[in-house]
Amino acid sequence: MWSLKSRFNSFKRTHIILQHLKWEQDPETFLIIIKGAGGKAFCAGGDIRAISEAAKAKQTLSQDFFREEYLLNNAIDACQKPYVALIHGITMGGGVGLSVHGQFRVATEKTLFAMPETSIGLFPDVGGGYFLPRLKGKLGYFLALTGFRLKGRDVQRAGIATHFVDSEKLGSLEEDLLALKSPSKENIADVLETYHTESKIDQDKSFILEEHMDKINSCFSANTMEQIIENLQQDGSSFALEQLKVINKMSPTSLKITLRQLMEGSSKTLQEVLTMEYQLSQACMEGHDFHEGVRTVLIDKDQNPKWKPADLKEVTDEDLNDHFKSLGSNDLKF
Repeated sequence: MWSLKSRFNSFKRTHIILQHLKWEQDPETFLIIIKGAGGKAFCAGGDIRAISEAAKAKQTLSQDFFREEYLLNNAIDACQKPYVALIHGITMGGGVGLSVHGQFRVATEKTLFAMPETSIGLFPDVGGGYFLPRLKGKLGYFLALTGFRLKGRDVQRAGIATHFVDSEKLGSLEEDLLALKSPSKENIADVLETYHTESKIDQDKSFILEEHMDKINSCFSANTMEQIIENLQQDGSSFALEQLKVINKMSPTSLKITLRQLMEGSSKTLQEVLTMEYQLSQACMEGHDFHEGVRTVLIDKDQNPKWKPADLKEVTDEDLNDHFKSLGSNDLKF
């Protein structure tokens, strides 16, 4: 069983990859369970400040970090043994990649999911270009562009978690899973379904975005960020105007990258998406906005980023194409 801190370095990711491969080949290993350490978070992502500093210093960490992370995401997706992620607590960024590609993702009332990367000059990576456009309607596009936070049972209702369990039952759930004599995906699913069915927390509440899904599907179905913004303005509802206010704070470059990432990713395999995202990650390391996002959130903490370009209209097709260019021999290889 894996247990990880909410922030993890390159060594830990390498260790997880090696351990994962070892368990895949071990005839005595029948089930993999991954959970967070400490109770507050499953995993809130990597140390973006260290990545930013390494990229500016032309060190290899900014390449190694994303390469190893994406290789691990692919390994989880390809895992032939039952894989259960207990996404209790904060699950963002890298934590999403460690869970969403596995067969079973178990949320609790304390789960907090978000992909807030457009607010730090990045994009929803770790395979976000694969799983987000495959959520119902345009929900994934909305979550990616606004960084909207889903909590508790809504994480399961959105299709990110497969099951919902009361947090106080996690211990007994683990015991029941580990007690299975020869765990198959079918009997693991039966155990999880039993706990899911027994949970009463927020059972009668509707999905938090249910009443807004028509607006989300309509406004976020455009092929350009400019059109999405125009759709929100024309809608004029308090919900649409609130999303407009959020989007206007995001990196214009990140918004355009993210929209194209999801549109292209909707018809790509996961490996193709991860290859694309590795190209994007390295382009972002060479750019301005990611480092500015890290500065405003983690260093000066002024929450007042100066994006370059500062306006969507100034982010050209040429700028976008540069982000999506192949890295040639440095492309991600599986």
